[in-house]
Amino acid sequence: MPSQDPVEVTENEVVAFDEDLAGRIRELVGGEKALTEKRMFGGLAFLIGGNMAISASGQGGLLVRVDPGKSDKLAAGPHVEVAIMRGREMPGWLRVDAVGVKTKPQLQRWVDEGVAYARSLPGKPSGSR
Repeated sequence: MPSQDPVEVTENEVVAFDEDLAGRIRELVGGEKALTEKRMFGGLAFLIGGNMAISASGQGGLLVRVDPGKSDKLAAGPHVEVAIMRGREMPGWLRVDAVGVKTKPQLQRWVDEGVAYARSLPGKPSGSR
């Protein structure tokens, strides 16, 4: 008789991300210089100069890279929390639930945060992307 134990999903397995959300992000960042897209963290990330700005997360909603000093203030809002990776809270990385980015102004806010922080970082050589 086959085992009825639940299947554990590891963070390295491929998980589908929200293609519609990725398209909405793409519309908002399309004019950025040095923009690239890359599958990472189980989603589709948008990088500026090789630095991740925002991602349509495989867990739903967004993963946004922000100034670590602003993490707690930004995470105090609705539908937002500091990201947990490998069991650790990661200042500078926020998860925003899909319900928190239903409208264009809601999404624009997070795109702006992620892009501004990515622009503030030194660019990475193209071979490292």
